[in-house]
Amino acid sequence: MSKGLSEYRVFWGEFRRNFHTTGALAPSSRYLARALARFVRVDGSGNGRLGSGPRRILEVGPGTGAVTREIVRRLGPDDTLDLVELNATFVEMLRRRLEHDKSFAAVAPRVRIIHDRVESLPLAPTYDVIISGLPLNNFSRESVESILEALEALVKPGGTVSFFEYVAVRPMRRLVSGRKERDRLRDVGEALQSSLKREVRRDCVLANLPPAWVHHLRFGEKEA
Repeated sequence: MSKGLSEYRVFWGEFRRNFHTTGALAPSSRYLARALARFVRVDGSGNGRLGSGPRRILEVGPGTGAVTREIVRRLGPDDTLDLVELNATFVEMLRRRLEHDKSFAAVAPRVRIIHDRVESLPLAPTYDVIISGLPLNNFSRESVESILEALEALVKPGGTVSFFEYVAVRPMRRLVSGRKERDRLRDVGEALQSSLKREVRRDCVLANLPPAWVHHLRFGEKEA
């Protein structure tokens, strides 16, 4: 079985077993990965690296490593990468990739896998860039607020937090859901809107299953 098909099989299996924390039918496309990793190496206009010197990158919920591959490709020679993943199957897959996948193995000494929730990390401004693949629209409002608060606490002043959500996911799910689920989706939307006041760029990625919005937030600077 090819590497790509194996990745899809693992992802589909985890989706069926852990829908609320996996949240997608398939790994992120390379187009979504590029949009999410935009600020790892270049600014929003593609005009070069942000800042100077080594930087610390955090990916939350890397899954099988579809977005991680793009992050790795963009790392500077002294940058470091932390991967925070709760799913044990994905953690093991990421470990194997760091050992056996050529592009991952090249940066393995600068990559750390943390098998835990992002909320459990020491909440200090540690990272220059944070990329989240967590399916926030699957969680409760309280969980979404807790995750967003953790991401804000972990990013350095002037750093960026990037995350995605599927296009029209909340309106479409509200059409086919009962009252309790509609209320949950409304609450999640309100929690996300609070953080989106910090948005500096939004990318629409149509070449993904399903199509997605990528939100890029910047903290420690005045809101627009």
